[in-house]
Amino acid sequence: MYAEKFQSSLAAVEAAREKNIALEPVRMTAQQKEDLLAEFHPDYKQGEFRELSIGPNKGDKVPTELAEILQAHSRIKASDVDLTKPDYETDVLIIGGGGAGASAAIEADEAGASAMIVTKLRIGDANTMMAEGGIQAADKPNDSPATHFVDAFGGGHYAAKRELLSKLVCDAPDAILWLNKLGVEFDKEADGTMVTTHGGGTSRKRMHAAKDYSGAEIMRTLRDEVLNRQIPVVDFTAAIELILDENGNAAGAVLMNMETKELLVAKAKTVVIATGGAGRMHYQGFPTSNHYGATADGLVLGYRVGAKLLYAETLQYHPTGAAYPEQIYGALVTEKVRSLGAKLVNAKGEVFMHPLETRDVSAASIIRECNARGNGLDTGNGLGLWLDTPMIEAIGGPGTIEKRIPAMMRMFGKYGIDIRKEPILVYPTLHYQNGGLDINVNGETTNVKNLFVAGEAVGGIHGRNRLMGNSLLDIIVFGRNAGINAAKTAKDVKVGKLTLDHIEKFEKEIEAAGIKTDTVSPKLLPNYTKQKNI
Repeated sequence: MYAEKFQSSLAAVEAAREKNIALEPVRMTAQQKEDLLAEFHPDYKQGEFRELSIGPNKGDKVPTELAEILQAHSRIKASDVDLTKPDYETDVLIIGGGGAGASAAIEADEAGASAMIVTKLRIGDANTMMAEGGIQAADKPNDSPATHFVDAFGGGHYAAKRELLSKLVCDAPDAILWLNKLGVEFDKEADGTMVTTHGGGTSRKRMHAAKDYSGAEIMRTLRDEVLNRQIPVVDFTAAIELILDENGNAAGAVLMNMETKELLVAKAKTVVIATGGAGRMHYQGFPTSNHYGATADGLVLGYRVGAKLLYAETLQYHPTGAAYPEQIYGALVTEKVRSLGAKLVNAKGEVFMHPLETRDVSAASIIRECNARGNGLDTGNGLGLWLDTPMIEAIGGPGTIEKRIPAMMRMFGKYGIDIRKEPILVYPTLHYQNGGLDINVNGETTNVKNLFVAGEAVGGIHGRNRLMGNSLLDIIVFGRNAGINAAKTAKDVKVGKLTLDHIEKFEKEIEAAGIKTDTVSPKLLPNYTKQKNI
């Protein structure tokens, strides 16, 4: 399958494989990591960020593409809708149909509240579905939530909100039990013991998985539970503005049918933003592993009504996105490939880093190797280097790849690449939105009452970098958390008169700041044509 231009490099990789398997790469020192990140990680490229001129984070820097939609015009005027005649009324309105939104809906329903999901695509069309490697939880005898905390806190550059990270790791074992009870088919030994592996930056084997389609299996189970409970789901309907009541509390959303553009009003006692990530913003021109609808909608919705952002300048570029062939450029190559024994190798066949460094360090190392040291290969899409997958079966024996990472084997197999026998070409891909809306430990935004947030739209859980397996964990822990607390809060809420006054107020801020823009937001879908966005 590989073109002639790759053959000499492939020969070098194959010749060095036996030596490289035995090689124990030295981990970097803390100072070496900081120096590497400062020079090569995309988050540190100052020219790619813009200072916000308006809103609760005025003066903070965010990616240029995000600044454009945060400081854009609303899609509507207040006069476009009649707030006195809601089309929907519910206790808990959940915006987003991924793992966090589904978890919130299930727990809100369990608590006796009426819950409704609105999602701009279909329930399950989410980054949850794209997650592959697994979900962390310290539930083995040699592990503990405290150890999990230390790993994650260090991996996030000691920037996580301690109370959020503490909840994440302490609730993790129960999250696994909850999913197992709902029917998630985790990998298990013959006696029922769950199989666990390492991830980058972890000191214990605490990664629970369903082969290498863990997110799809979790999403399948959550979606079935939502549907079995007959929780209303409004598909192909986007939230384009939050609605506040006269007291400034979240009280619903203006919805838009994605096909007809009809505007609808949903009134609610509490609102949960679970809109996911931002990969389809293609920050700095990077490819992405994200699903089609990941356009940072929740950040825009929350920001416009005054909710504060935290760490919005930090993104996660997964070290191993597919760099070849062109048809799968940017697709996720799960970290589990490296946890099973594959190492990153340059064009000369040299191992140049420890395979299980944290994701930001790994991504920066690959970028350095390709760009500064000139040891990458021209893939036709850009640069890339080898992830030596045949090492896995050399270490674990024949059949390991098909048993443990069958989705990876099939993804590359479609294009004539047998990862059991041939290495694959990889380069970092835009993967995860580290920053998001600032919440307290109950899941409520810190400065807008009755507005809850869960999943990738939250900032602060992971700090400035996330470890593998903690995203599937946070959608469960904080999705459930948001659903429980939104339902509890809804019991005592008396919704005041509905208002969209914030739209005009925000427009005045744009004008006063001298911002000249034709952009409207939320973006809703990426634009891959010469036509204007939807």
